[in-house]
Amino acid sequence: MIRRMIHRMKPRVMASAFAILLIWVSAAQAVCNDIYVDLRGPWGQARFAVEIADTDALRAQGLMHRERLARSAGMLFIYDAPTEPSFWMRNTLIPLDMVFVDPTGRITRVHANAIPHDTTPIPGGPNVLMVLEINGGMAALLGIAEGSELRHPRLNQRQAVWPCE
Repeated sequence: MIRRMIHRMKPRVMASAFAILLIWVSAAQAVCNDIYVDLRGPWGQARFAVEIADTDALRAQGLMHRERLARSAGMLFIYDAPTEPSFWMRNTLIPLDMVFVDPTGRITRVHANAIPHDTTPIPGGPNVLMVLEINGGMAALLGIAEGSELRHPRLNQRQAVWPCE
């Protein structure tokens, strides 16, 4: 019966389901590492391979001019101190979800499906230390929402709601 169901599934749907399963499984077994962020909530866990944007120049460039982003990848913007960031999508070619994170690693806001090339400001709110950008729609697909938790070694581990082990 399962074989018949698998054969009936469209290859694209199967690839998406498999990618999400790999993200979820790898997060459950992984250790904290600078090139990954782990997220968790009532929905489960996920892991994304991230590029770090921790200078003014890297934050200004962001994911502009990229034609694609792997489903299990993202960019992590890290600030020196909590701030009230504002983003836009000028020169950004793909829709993105923006996940705003406070200094403890708690997600305070998710802006879903930011529109490519849109110059409307996207405010992150106060007390933001990190912003995770992932493919548009991925946060809703996985269940990532306000109150979910992010783990990364660049958070102050003494304050983190989900510290590295």
